Amino acid sequence: MADELSRQRPSVVVVGGGFGGLYAARRLRHIDGDVTVIDRGTSHVFQPLLYQCATGLLSEGSITSPLRHLLRRQKNTHVALGEASGIDLEKRRLTASRIDGSTFELPFDYLVFAAGMRQSYHGNEEFAKYAPGMKTVDDALAIRRKLISAFEMAESLPTPEERRPWLTFAVSGGGPTGVEIAGQIRELAVGALEHEFRSIDPSEARVLLFHGGDRVLESFDATLSAKAQKTLDHIGVETHLGVHVTDVTADHVEVTRKSDKQKTTYDTHTVLWTAGVEAVPFAGTLASALGVTQARGGRIPVEKDLSVAGHPTVYVVGDVAALNDLPGVAEVAMQGGRHAGAMIAKTIENGTRASSPFKYHDLGSAAYIARRHALLQAGPIQLSGFAGWAAWGAIHIAFLSGRRNRAGTLINWAATLASGTRRERAVTFGDPETARMPYA
Repeated sequence: MADELSRQRPSVVVVGGGFGGLYAARRLRHIDGDVTVIDRGTSHVFQPLLYQCATGLLSEGSITSPLRHLLRRQKNTHVALGEASGIDLEKRRLTASRIDGSTFELPFDYLVFAAGMRQSYHGNEEFAKYAPGMKTVDDALAIRRKLISAFEMAESLPTPEERRPWLTFAVSGGGPTGVEIAGQIRELAVGALEHEFRSIDPSEARVLLFHGGDRVLESFDATLSAKAQKTLDHIGVETHLGVHVTDVTADHVEVTRKSDKQKTTYDTHTVLWTAGVEAVPFAGTLASALGVTQARGGRIPVEKDLSVAGHPTVYVVGDVAALNDLPGVAEVAMQGGRHAGAMIAKTIENGTRASSPFKYHDLGSAAYIARRHALLQAGPIQLSGFAGWAAWGAIHIAFLSGRRNRAGTLINWAATLASGTRRERAVTFGDPETARMPYA
């Protein structure tokens, strides 16, 4: 592939097909040069709705769009399936791994690093085996499998004591993702599944939300946070504040209270992890090559124009960029990708380096709590309840990629509201070989 790219024109490599990478690539659609977008997956994933895929409200197809389809009209843009694994800044070549383990190289004159973040277990990587995160489609499908299977297991067990651990669901992290998935599990139990089982009452499912802070949704105003807590209490989510999850196994979760270090163990077969993120491994490789020290969470420090100090042709955007404590939200990545793309486009067009400070325009934050209850905070505007829910829905539909996904999501939401059912509840075994094997 590298040999096919003309070296007579400037080349731009964009690492990552998320919000930052996609918006950077789109901004480069008119340049007289070659653009390559490389991602370890084939699709752009709308991460803010992953939890709805995990709980059977939306299919994975509703929240993903093939990168090749999204960029099909950009004649100067190539899409490559691969994972960045090495870089030579002197030769200006990026090394990437294919899915079969072989490697290939991509030449570049400009580099946009927008690979995003992954779930962090704060040094407890062994937790990942039993507590999937919420960053990829694979995570969402694994969670869906755990949730649906837990109810099915409980249905087949003879005593309440045996059923209880299967009907107890623990969520670590009280940020937007943790609150949203906790609320959705309760909605799944008391709504979609309520009349479908004979031996168990799904509404008896316990949802435990563990958070180290003194209130949920700490990025929101305290008033909105209190309203979210009231809604969580109303729908039956049990919130435990001021605690950290300190152990996760196949059949229990242990939490430790911050104030007095007292430990409590809960019997459960389903633990979900949303507490923290860290940079993807290649961020360390890139930082080392650039000669910069990574910031908190492995982020890469950038200049005001999102380029890296001493490397004016390398830009870092989105969650993985460290600049002015910008929040790790989709809108920062979108605007950052667009800005980096604009700087490169203007430089190529004018022949002299363009550099202007990145100015983030905060369009607000939103979080879904429960049906007809959501929060929206945008400057002085604060919405909650039904108004917040309506605004939340409009924002998410607006930012979904592709008309088909927008229409399909609206139809799914409407059908769920009207009927209370959730059709996206098929579970997979992970791979065909596992599916062929007996359960044991």
